[in-house]
Amino acid sequence: MHLHILAIGRAKKSAEASITADYMARLPKGSQLYEAESRLPYGQARAKDESDKLLALYHSKKPKSAKLIALDPHGRNISSPDLAKMISTWRDGGIGAAYFAIGGADGHSQHLLDSADDALQFGAATWPHMLFRAMLAEQLYRAETIIANHPYHKL
Repeated sequence: MHLHILAIGRAKKSAEASITADYMARLPKGSQLYEAESRLPYGQARAKDESDKLLALYHSKKPKSAKLIALDPHGRNISSPDLAKMISTWRDGGIGAAYFAIGGADGHSQHLLDSADDALQFGAATWPHMLFRAMLAEQLYRAETIIANHPYHKL
């Protein structure tokens, strides 16, 4: 199963971009980070434009069976083992890919949230966008190691 990240903004050369790339390279072959951006001023119009671009990327890249997960502050909080169980259940059910969408500063539009199969959060704290990408990539890798019973994840 391929695990993808759909994100707003273009990563510049930075420590966070390097960490994200490192964890993305550890995921199953074919997993990728896809980026989109908007030139509109901040606000609801920009959130809609960004969400429309993420949805367009999702629809252009997804195989027949895929899941779209919105990362959203109002999503349900999920632990690393629960994320692994969710991915494992999808994989066992024949889902070929999962796309995790990270919105911009104004979040996702309601249309994207309604289109998503699930909405998740990583706690109540607000994280810098590029750091959140790295954290998500690491959590996807951690989920893969949990599924494989690898010692990377220890409780």
